[in-house]
Amino acid sequence: MNKIFNPIYRQDYFEGYFVGVNPNSQIDINITNEAFSTGFNAGRMDYESWNGGLSNGIPKRVITKEILEDFLLAGLLGLNIDTNDYTPFQLNVLSKWYQSGTEKYEPNHSLYLFSVLEEKGISVKNETFYL
Repeated sequence: MNKIFNPIYRQDYFEGYFVGVNPNSQIDINITNEAFSTGFNAGRMDYESWNGGLSNGIPKRVITKEILEDFLLAGLLGLNIDTNDYTPFQLNVLSKWYQSGTEKYEPNHSLYLFSVLEEKGISVKNETFYL
């Protein structure tokens, strides 16, 4: 655990993590080290927990942490969402994040946000939220 406080270890870890969450990445085995390998394994575990195993193929739309946060926010604001091109496995993951947001949904917060946005000249229609 103390290794993560070492800046070189941390940089290699995060490089490995980002390679791990990218299903199309290529790894040069000669340049990997413990930090990179640990980060890669963590990244690949996250990727597969959000998108399913690589053995099932790479989905048309890949879920990232940012997309999960967008679905949580959409649930918080009570917005509809676009779920086209996601696999059934991914839809299950996304629905949990969206549901988590709807459990915290407060209509007054959404109305306040929409009124602030409209004051700034941003037109908001409560239709489908495309990510």
